[in-house]
Amino acid sequence: MQVTEEDGGRLNAFAREPRMVVMEQGEANTAGSRVLLIGGAVLVGVLVLLAAQIS
Repeated sequence: MQVTEEDGGRLNAFAREPRMVVMEQGEANTAGSRVLLIGGAVLVGVLVLLAAQIS
């Protein structure tokens, strides 16, 4: 962690961020990502229906 000292003697700590990874153009179109996207959409729909039923 990088720590700096501010005015007044306070310390401010910054987290170390991970390196960025550049994806190739075809990497995002895998079957696993499509299943995850559809599963997330179904989950959101179920939660919306559940919230509507509760209220």
